[in-house]
Amino acid sequence: MKTLKLTPRDSRIAAVGLLLLALALAYFLLLHWWFVAPLRDVSAQMDDLRDTQSRYAAAIAEKPQLERRIAALGAGQAASSAFLPDDDPNTAAADLMQRVVDAVGAHTEGGSCTVTQKMPVPNPASASGEPYRKAAVSINLSCDIEPLVGVLQALEQGTPYLFVDNLNIYRNPVAARQGNGPSLEVQFTLSGYVRPANGATSGTASAAAASAPEPDDAADAPEATP
Repeated sequence: MKTLKLTPRDSRIAAVGLLLLALALAYFLLLHWWFVAPLRDVSAQMDDLRDTQSRYAAAIAEKPQLERRIAALGAGQAASSAFLPDDDPNTAAADLMQRVVDAVGAHTEGGSCTVTQKMPVPNPASASGEPYRKAAVSINLSCDIEPLVGVLQALEQGTPYLFVDNLNIYRNPVAARQGNGPSLEVQFTLSGYVRPANGATSGTASAAAASAPEPDDAADAPEATP
């Protein structure tokens, strides 16, 4: 077998190559995984801490402006004509029943319509997270079709905003056969939102403002060091 003989120059090049390979292996085995990689992780965590600290500082700087905006929005909502004129649910329910009576009395064209039963609904159900209190009443009517359409339109259009739910309409066979009374029996729930009291408005603003981070909270956050 013929032996490959290297010239002195080739031997030096091979020795340098082997030395570089040994140094690269030593770097990865002894330095990179034990020192360089952990330091890079620490650097990334420091960048995250700096970003968090800057977001806290920006939120703290905007807190007074947000409080003023929340207070202005709360005052505008309390004065809005979309709410019922009362801030007590019981009084608001009585107002709803009177509105039904007035609407029925104002729509007598094309037939007759009478309120046969009206009663408040205690603790009406609200959607999850709904910020306003609701007042609701249960209404029964005996109506002909034309005045019924007018009554429902009068209740659901305009202000304050009222909502007709659980509407059930069925034909009264006795009245329809005899022709001496309204032919439709109507049941529905009428609801509206109670006007927020001043205390509730300020409480909403305070609760929203409290969700902003306090200066102490930002100070307690881990401090990023260069």
